[in-house]
Order: sequence, then C-alpha cells, then structure tokens
Amino acid sequence: MPAILRLLFPSVLLVAFVATLRAAETTLPNPLVLQRADPHVTLHTDGWYYFTATVPEYDRLELRRAKTIAALAGAEPKTIWRKHATGAMGSHIWAPELHHIAGKWYVYFAAGGAEKVWDIRIYVLENSAANPLDGEWIERGQLKTGWESFALDATTFEHRGTRYLCWAQKDPKIKGNTNLYLAKMDTPLTLAGQAVMLSKPDLPWEQIRYWVNEGPAFIARNGRVFIAYSAAGTGPEYCLGLLTASADADLLDPKSWTKSPAPIFTTNEKNGIFGPGHNSFTTTPDRKTDLLVFHARNYAEIKGDPLHDPNRHTRVQPIAWRADGTPDLGMPRPETAR
Repeated sequence: MPAILRLLFPSVLLVAFVATLRAAETTLPNPLVLQRADPHVTLHTDGWYYFTATVPEYDRLELRRAKTIAALAGAEPKTIWRKHATGAMGSHIWAPELHHIAGKWYVYFAAGGAEKVWDIRIYVLENSAANPLDGEWIERGQLKTGWESFALDATTFEHRGTRYLCWAQKDPKIKGNTNLYLAKMDTPLTLAGQAVMLSKPDLPWEQIRYWVNEGPAFIARNGRVFIAYSAAGTGPEYCLGLLTASADADLLDPKSWTKSPAPIFTTNEKNGIFGPGHNSFTTTPDRKTDLLVFHARNYAEIKGDPLHDPNRHTRVQPIAWRADGTPDLGMPRPETAR
C-alpha cells in the first residue's frame, strides 16, 4: 500500500465509523420504550432482538421481540410469568434478563416475598422452546449465592469457555447497601465455588442517597473485559461506573479489576436526561456497532420515593471506542419526537 494511502486509511475508517454512529443515532427513537426500567436487550442467533425490563407495577415478567431495535418500541409484549399471591416471588419483580444457554432460555430476575417485600433474592425461569415467547416457562427457584441477604440484578456471561454470574448483594458486615460479586457457574442454575467481591460503593459519587453498586453488564472488546454498573440512588444521581480487566486475567481475582475513578455516564441537564443507568449492551444487526441500552427520566424533580416514579424510560444509543480500547459512552442523547 502506498505511504499516502497508509496515512489516509485510518482517517477514512474514522469517518466511516462516525457516519455509522450518526446513522444509528438518527434511526433509534429516544425514548425507545416508555416506562420500562432496567432494560435488557439481546440479539440472538435467530436474527431477532429480544427485550425485557422491569414494569412499573413490579408484578410480572414480559418479553417482546423484533427484527430491529427501533421496532421493539411497537412490538407486542407477552407476559410470561406473574408474581405469586403469597410467599416467595410475591413482590418487587425487578430487573429481568433473558439469556440463551446450552439450547435453553433462562430469565434471571429479582423478587421479594408477598409478606416480606424486602426479602429480595435472585430467581430463575427456564424455557426449552426455540422462541422464548412460546413454550412453557418453568420456575427453577432461587439461585443460591452462598449467603442469604438482599440480592438482585443477576447477569451471566461466558468468557474463554467459563460461565460466570455477576450480581449485587448486601453484606451485613460492610457499610452500605449493595456490592458487586462474581462467581463461576457449573450450571445455569448453580454456582461453582465461592463468590468474590469485585466492587463496593467506596467513592463519593456511589454514595449519593444510597451506597449502591448494582446492575452489572458485561462486554469484552480490544483484549479487555468490562463490567459497567450503576451507582447511587435511583434519582438524578443514578449513573454508570466501569470495572476493567485484561481479557487473559483471572476474573475471580479482585486485583485484576480497575474501577473508574469517576462515573462514565451521568445526568445531562442540557439534553434533559436524568439518572441514566441500569444498562445492558447489544449491537446493530451487522454486529459492527455496539449499543448501550439504559433507562433514564426526562425530569429531575421527583415527588416522593424515586422507586415509585414510573417514568424511567428505555433508551438506546451507540457506543464509540477510544484509541486505548476503552468504551466512550458519550452523554445521554436528547429526546426525539415520537
């Protein structure tokens, strides 16, 4: 390749990448889905996008699917499960995630008891149908994390042949609300070995209103692995932090991970987006552009407890990658006309 082309080629690639990002931004409605918090989107090998999220009534689990991200907005949701009238799984049905593992579908979600609403634990549903909107969803019970306390926001991922579970849980011995933990899995329903704590809310921006690390989301790129997570309370202070490790590191060694000293995605008053958080990652259909899926409100002032405000809307926008291989989430985009 002539020297002049070698000099110009990176610039051509950059221009093309920026054009791709702008095209993605203009084709994605913002918000995407109204009143759906803790959104999780996965692009399956069948070419469908599958969407699930917390509903504002906190009483059921829904799924929807579409061939494009934008089409999820109008896709018909199907209720696949409802809370129990008594006992476990009877309240606070939160943060479902849909995963396809070894030929079956699994939904990981958090639930409190009907009588003890803050006894929140992680539970699992299983479905062997090819399309998770079909078939039978079977309750597989509580996913045991090694000790009993407030636990939620489970996500699972496979890295270099090993499957992991990452989640948020309260340790009564540690000041604050929830920390982030990681463990290997030996089945989609059970852990293999003891969990390790990856992060606790020890920075000032993680301690606003509540001391919280929650909502982990995994992505691997450029020889590294990343876990984005949500911090602080669920008002305009809600934001994303980032844990980073080398792709060949021992992920169960807390020393392998580095925490971002400042949040990487925060409220943007100019654009009118407040409290962005609890994200997941997906891609465009060609898998060339990574997408950030998250929830946020379009106002800062909330009457009463933010937990009871229903207007955390699902939003999606493209991610850029810096020259050093780290993700650049930019800032929350302003809303567009629906």
